[in-house]
Amino acid sequence: MDPVILTSERLLLRPFKAEDAETVHRACQDPDIQRWTVIPSPYGRADAETFVGQLVPDGWRTGTSLAFAVLPREGGPLHGAISVFQRSQPGTWEIGYWTAKEQRGRGFTAEAVSVLAHWSLSTLGVERLEWRAEVGNTGSRAVAEKAGFRVEGTLRSNLLNKGVRRDAWVGALLPSDLGLPTEHAYLPTEYKPS
Repeated sequence: MDPVILTSERLLLRPFKAEDAETVHRACQDPDIQRWTVIPSPYGRADAETFVGQLVPDGWRTGTSLAFAVLPREGGPLHGAISVFQRSQPGTWEIGYWTAKEQRGRGFTAEAVSVLAHWSLSTLGVERLEWRAEVGNTGSRAVAEKAGFRVEGTLRSNLLNKGVRRDAWVGALLPSDLGLPTEHAYLPTEYKPS
């Protein structure tokens, strides 16, 4: 897949470049990013170089994992990272993100999630975009909900993070949530308590 650039009112989302390694390395020294994401901990310069120089280009080449740097539209420091990647179920992708510590609390990540989610559902042909986060990651959950994801529940032992299985919240955004068409019809089940 050819890399794309996405924009919003305040943000530019572009594929990471090799020269982003230093800023990725610096941002990922934040203990919260290391705690709540599956990045290596400790996070070394070689980890950042592998991410921007190998993992990101490979993901775009295969079209299975599309990672973007989140930057101010008018130029400036890295605000975070965001990606969508295929799940095993056809038509289902997952979104993941982290935000640089100094950029939190300003709505940048929810804005980036909204832009990437809309593009994924309207252009990639995604029919279910999932968000997952370890139970307790209230910052990630707040971003997902602000971007329109509906939290669907808790999955026991769903995430493997640094050698430990952890419970995860799961939510989803569907094309119909945004008024977008899909290839396959969706027939929701009416829940009737017994």
